Amino acid sequence: MRRIATLTVSALAVLIAPPLYLLLDLAVVGRLGGDELAALAVATLVLSIISTQLTFLSYGTTARSARRFGAGDRPGAIVEGVQASWIALGVGVAIVAVAYPLAPMVLRALVGSSSPDAAVVADDAAGWVRIAVFGVPLILLSMAGNGWMRGVQDTRRPVIYVAVGLSVAAVLVVGLVHGVGPFPRLGLPGSAVANVVGQSLTGLLFTVRIVRESIGGTTDSAWSALRPRWPVIVKQLVMARDLIVRSLSFQICFLSAAAVAARFGVAQVAAHQLVLQLWEFMSLFLDSLAIAAQALVGAALGAGSVRAAGSVARRVTVVSLVAAGLAAGVFAAGASIIPRVFTSDAAILDAIGVPWWFFVAMLPIAGVVFALDGVLLGSGDAAFLRTATLAGALLGFLPLIWLSLVFDWGLAGIWSGLVVFMLVRLATVVWRIRSGRWHRVGAETA
Repeated sequence: MRRIATLTVSALAVLIAPPLYLLLDLAVVGRLGGDELAALAVATLVLSIISTQLTFLSYGTTARSARRFGAGDRPGAIVEGVQASWIALGVGVAIVAVAYPLAPMVLRALVGSSSPDAAVVADDAAGWVRIAVFGVPLILLSMAGNGWMRGVQDTRRPVIYVAVGLSVAAVLVVGLVHGVGPFPRLGLPGSAVANVVGQSLTGLLFTVRIVRESIGGTTDSAWSALRPRWPVIVKQLVMARDLIVRSLSFQICFLSAAAVAARFGVAQVAAHQLVLQLWEFMSLFLDSLAIAAQALVGAALGAGSVRAAGSVARRVTVVSLVAAGLAAGVFAAGASIIPRVFTSDAAILDAIGVPWWFFVAMLPIAGVVFALDGVLLGSGDAAFLRTATLAGALLGFLPLIWLSLVFDWGLAGIWSGLVVFMLVRLATVVWRIRSGRWHRVGAETA
């Protein structure tokens, strides 16, 4: 239990730090004006979507590194980190090359340019993205670094690296946006510069660590230790394919839900997004437990111990279910109080009542689903999770979302779709765990 707690706290700190920094960024930029705040919101959404599709660099690398580590092959776990870093660098450079010239067109398509204000927001957002995108390769190197460090159960350094980078960014965003102290006043571009510097610093710290680990653990030359190893990269990309498809299915579902909610009215879409933000916050917490399961299950199977992997699966599931159940109790008891922390609009408060109880009811389900997702990712069962997620999206979530629009079911229909989505995932992951087909021991995930 101590190892579960340590890995969970470390993962949660790393997961929650970027959203907290974003809140500071929004607060600082918000003082410039509404147009600047809107531009930042849209621009960070674009950057977030890009990053979300590449989380395989963390999750896939954790599973593969943990296997090697559990098998007693720490150098092999480091090799997995090196190869993931090469993928991160290559993909990051490609994203810069594509995103920089296309940013104005993409942002105008998202925001529109039908009015002068919309055109200004789109142009400002494109300018922010064109600066911030240069930090993407370092963001991806951080993801790869987080992955292999979780795999070898190094819980302290990732938190320090992320904290150092975001602390520097926090100082810079205040200074550069408003010209505080010795810093020039750059306005909205200052936010992008702060983002690049902070993310780059974190990425460099992870890069220095992987280089030191690689060179220090071998008598070979530095290039031999750090060179690309294509068979390993290919295997990582196979797992990446499955995780990207899975992530895309999430994105399509939630974007569809937002689009349909918007057609029911301003109050409904605001209520939907508010409760969805709470759902995403709880997802971060439950995901930290899933990450602990990934690392520990991967290590146990790498060591050839199915019994230890099963023990971890049971313990993480119980902890996650209890935590989610307690959170559901808090949100149920605070149903008339918590929403007022976020808004005083009577129409929105009235609309929140519908998704709120779906959210409360889903939390215990999510507690089990997230934990078992982590177990299966740790076992390298990404292909099954891809299929299960697609089944939930295509058979449950998406049909109910669009039927809600056709038959005017409102937010109840949309959130019913989310419940069905979670129930399908629950049924599939429980079946997979009980089948024992994830009990693949050895240093390789597949």
